[in-house]
Amino acid sequence: MFGTSGVRGPVGDEVTADLALSVGRALASEGYDRVVVGRDARTSSPLLADAAAAGLRECGADVIRIGEAATPTVARSVGWRDADAGLMVTASHNPETDNGIKLWNPSGQAFDESQREAIASRVRAKNYNLARWDGLGAVERWDGATDRHARTLADAVSNGDGTREDGERDGTARPLADLSVVVDVGNGVGGVTADALHRLGCDVRTLNAQPDGRFPGRPSEPTAENCRELAELVAATDADLGIAHDGDADRMRAVAHDGTFPDGDVLLALFAREAAGPGDRVAVPVDTSLAVADSLADRGADVARTRVGDVYVAERATDPDVAFGGEPSGAWIWPEETLCPDGPLAACRLAALVADRGPLADLLAEIETYPIRRGNVETTEKASVVAGVERRVRREYGDVATADGVRVGTDEGWFLVRASGTEPVVRVTAEARSEARAAELFGEAKALVESAADAEGETASEEETAAEESATEGELAAEAGERTAEGDARGNAAEGDAAERGTATERP
Repeated sequence: MFGTSGVRGPVGDEVTADLALSVGRALASEGYDRVVVGRDARTSSPLLADAAAAGLRECGADVIRIGEAATPTVARSVGWRDADAGLMVTASHNPETDNGIKLWNPSGQAFDESQREAIASRVRAKNYNLARWDGLGAVERWDGATDRHARTLADAVSNGDGTREDGERDGTARPLADLSVVVDVGNGVGGVTADALHRLGCDVRTLNAQPDGRFPGRPSEPTAENCRELAELVAATDADLGIAHDGDADRMRAVAHDGTFPDGDVLLALFAREAAGPGDRVAVPVDTSLAVADSLADRGADVARTRVGDVYVAERATDPDVAFGGEPSGAWIWPEETLCPDGPLAACRLAALVADRGPLADLLAEIETYPIRRGNVETTEKASVVAGVERRVRREYGDVATADGVRVGTDEGWFLVRASGTEPVVRVTAEARSEARAAELFGEAKALVESAADAEGETASEEETAAEESATEGELAAEAGERTAEGDARGNAAEGDAAERGTATERP
C-alpha cells in the first residue's frame, strides 16, 4: 500500500475517502496521539483530509488542522506543535487525477519502512482501536503554520539573532534587498517561498501563484519542459533568478538569469559544495552524476550513495557525518534544519548564494559536467533480469554495489542497471569523463541486460515447452485411459451378453 513516497494513486480508484479514514484510524491505533493534518490544493484534498482527521479522532488522537500548506510546512509543524506525527494529503508532482498521503515524524523525516508497514498492516487487517464516546480525539486549528515557516526560512538564511518576546525567530533581516526573483508556484501550495524571499528583501514576482488543483498554468512537476514560461520570463526581464516548485513544494528547481534551466545533478553539486567541509559526506542516490563527487574532492568531502528516493536520502542524512542530502529531481535536505525535503528553504539558500557570489550561470559554470547516456530494455521479468546482471558483473567487475539495482564503478565512469518501479522495463544509465567511454560503458551495460533478458526468455520458453509437453503427455494418457475404459466396457458388456445367452440355453 505504501511506496517510498507514501500512499499515491488515482482518486476514486486507489485513493479514496475510505482509505484516508483507514490510514487515520491506523495511525491513531499505533499510538500517535497528537497529529498535524495538512493538505495541498488538489480538488480531492479537502475530502481526504476530512476523512483522515475523522479516522484519527475516532481512535482517540487529537488533531491539529493547518489547512492548505506545503509539505515541508506540515513536516516542520509536527515538531513546532509538539505532535507525534504529521499527515499530509498530497500527490506531490503527480498529475491532477492523483492524490495520496505521506506521514511524518517530529524530526521532519518521513515514516520509515517499518513505520509504514505497521500502518499498512492495520489497514489490511482492519485492526483499529476505536474509542468510546467519551474517548474521541479533539480537534484544533492552527492558521499560523505557513507564517511560522516563512519566518524560519528568513532567519535560517539571514542568520539573524533577533527573536520575538515569545522566543520565536522573526527573520527581520533583509540581506537580499538587491535581488530580483521570479517564483513559479505551479498553482500549488508553495507560496511560502515568495513570502520568505520578500521578508529577506527580494523583489519578488510570482507566476501561477493561485492555488488550483487542476494545475491550469503548467503540469505540477517542475521540469525544463514544464517551466519554459518561467525561463522565458526570467530571460526577458531583469530578474536575477527563477524558482519553480511542484504541487506541494517539496521540490525546487531553478532558472538562471539568462533563462537556462540547470541540470539537477549540477544544482546538487553546487549545494553540496557549499554545505560540506573536510571529512563531511553528502547523501545522494545511486544514479547521481560524477560531477557531485568530483566537486567535493577539493573540499575533502565525499558522497554517500543511497537507494533512489528522498526517503532513503533523509535516512542517510541522520548520520552525523552527513552535512547535506539531495536528489537531482529537486529534493534538497539540510539535516541541521530539518530532515524533510524543503523546497522553499532550498529557494532561499540559492537566492542568498546568488546575492553573495554572483549569477547562478557563473556559479554552475565552475562545476565540470560529463556525458551521460540513458536507455531502457523492455522485459516482463525485471527482477530476474537484474539478478542475472548482478551474477555476471560480480564475476567480471570489482566495484559493484547493489543497494538499488546494480551499480558498477570503473576508473573513468560507472553504469547502473535498475528495474523500473512503474513500467515493464529495466533502466540503463552510464556516465564517464569522456563521450567515447560513456558510450562504451552504456553499450556494455545494455548488452548485459539484453543477454540476461534473452536468457530469461529462453528459460521461460523452455518452461512453456515443458508445460506443453507435460500437458500433451497428460492428454495422451487421458485418451489412452478413455480407450482402455471403453474397451473394458465393451468387453464387460460382451461377457454379460454371453453369460445371459448361456443361462438362457441351460434353462429347461
